[in-house]
Amino acid sequence: MKVLICASGNAGQLSPFVQEQADSLKMLGIQIDYFLIRGNGVLGYLKNYPLLIKTIKEKKYDLIHAHYGLSGLLASLQKITPVIVTFHGSDVNMNKNLPFSLFASRLSCDNIFVHHLLAQKMKLSGKNIHIIPCGVNLDIFSPMNKIVAREKLGWNKKKNYILFSSGFDNPIKNAALAKSTLESLDLEIDLIELKGYTKQEVCILMNAADLLLVTSISETGPIVVKEALACNCPIISTDVGDVKSITEKIDNCFITSYNPNEILEKIRIILASGLRSNGRIFIEPYGLDKVAKKVKLVYFNI
Repeated sequence: MKVLICASGNAGQLSPFVQEQADSLKMLGIQIDYFLIRGNGVLGYLKNYPLLIKTIKEKKYDLIHAHYGLSGLLASLQKITPVIVTFHGSDVNMNKNLPFSLFASRLSCDNIFVHHLLAQKMKLSGKNIHIIPCGVNLDIFSPMNKIVAREKLGWNKKKNYILFSSGFDNPIKNAALAKSTLESLDLEIDLIELKGYTKQEVCILMNAADLLLVTSISETGPIVVKEALACNCPIISTDVGDVKSITEKIDNCFITSYNPNEILEKIRIILASGLRSNGRIFIEPYGLDKVAKKVKLVYFNI
């Protein structure tokens, strides 16, 4: 089976989670090529249409798998090759993107959503809907001794470190709340910005940190939470996306409101206990290999 992955190429490469899924599908015998879209906005995307048509006529793919609504809209405008669209969150939750995603979901042959709430918001009827979250590389993200991890980073073994879920400059991640909360804590704590690291480095950070803090205003199915769970890293998170449903049975993971005092209370609990989570055993179903098998089944149904 030959599949063309269609996604934004404005960053010069695919999003890491799209690339990981594609690599996992290759391991299952699917032949994967890539069509990277260059341009911004709907007009910028539509300029890629002639090249897309030329590509699929020359290569004769069995199907196109587009990631995000605008890529899906571009791919679905042609009727030469069947199209599957995966919706990841911002393409549905952000009002400026929603109309294009609605069109794409109606024109495509099939739709995948990384969270069931996205599917509900799209109000699709009479079409196949698949809920398949992005997977986690369980070969990279795995537990290691906390002291060993800190030695690798050159961290103080007795100091408190909290890993923030993203870069401080992303407004959706709400770093201001995290920073203001920790300022009122009577303990010396380093808040580590998760930005500019490789996957392997992130794994070490998650094993070295006392906990992962998520204060986001909006999320769908944050990969960083699943990666932390794979490392048995405790988590404190606002009630966004699927974090609550994933962590509700896991030790040393807490869902909070946006009240700094509530967040502080949970931080104190985790720091006082010094215990890790048992997230690894619960995150196994989200392994890249298992997710890829679900996507492959969608392909073959088409």
